[in-house]
Amino acid sequence: MAPELPSYAEGVPTPSPDAPAEARPAASRPVFVPPAKVGLSTSSVYPESTSSAFELARRLGYDGVEVMVGIDPVAADIDAVEKLRDYHGVPVLSIHSPCLLITQRVWGTDPWAKLERSAEAAQRLGADIVVVHPPFRWQRDYARGFVEGIRRLNEDTGVTFCVENMYPWRTPYGELMAYLPGWDPTDRDYADLTLDVSHASTSNQQSLALARAWGDRLRHVHLTDGTGSVKDEHLVPGRGDQHAGMLLNYLAEQRFEGHIVVEINSRRSETRASREADLAESLAFTRLHLAAPAHTAYAVDAGGVASVL
Repeated sequence: MAPELPSYAEGVPTPSPDAPAEARPAASRPVFVPPAKVGLSTSSVYPESTSSAFELARRLGYDGVEVMVGIDPVAADIDAVEKLRDYHGVPVLSIHSPCLLITQRVWGTDPWAKLERSAEAAQRLGADIVVVHPPFRWQRDYARGFVEGIRRLNEDTGVTFCVENMYPWRTPYGELMAYLPGWDPTDRDYADLTLDVSHASTSNQQSLALARAWGDRLRHVHLTDGTGSVKDEHLVPGRGDQHAGMLLNYLAEQRFEGHIVVEINSRRSETRASREADLAESLAFTRLHLAAPAHTAYAVDAGGVASVL
């Protein structure tokens, strides 16, 4: 028979049940876990398929997925995505519109039509968020009415369009401002924002500072990491310098109710097992740090009697 494990570390006395919270070891203090759902971006399993993302999300215990439209043919076929959702029993939390360089021709070339179709996909699949990047510099007509157009889509569709922070493209000849009206949405008149941790790193910003600056406008998070490289690294959270754990602590303290979507680059994984290990580590990291001390208004003594603090 295995020996009974102690409740606390050896040598640390067990406190009285009615001891104040600060006198108790951290492991014994109550914590608050916000209602935010932890999702898996289908881009996190690339070059595996959207189908693999649903299967891994279910097996590893993610709360849902974010569909990166255009990452493969399946992701652009909403009938197929709906079947995957129902077969695996994994909800679709959000839709990432096809606004990347590599998805410029997915669902046509009209950017506003693509956003409207993204909203339709979200409504059909039960998602409440559409993630969108700011326009590229060469999309001048689109960019000219972008801020007002996003506001209109929010009002007309009932779906929340969250504009994502980007970064300047750094070259040997200096920085290229590739986005209009800009890569940093902080001072733009957007009601809802997506914080991408790797993009913050690439732009030499800190994600926690952005989260604090954005306040209630922060509605969606792409959780990953980076080391400040000119490359958009999308590391496993905790492996970079973005203090991802502190960001999650802060979100818990703020009672964050949005989605936290793991969006890592697993293309260098040599085997399916190593990719799965990175995705499992990312989920465990998120669950561990997405918590904050609970401040109760009462205490219960050893006899089970509650009293107001």
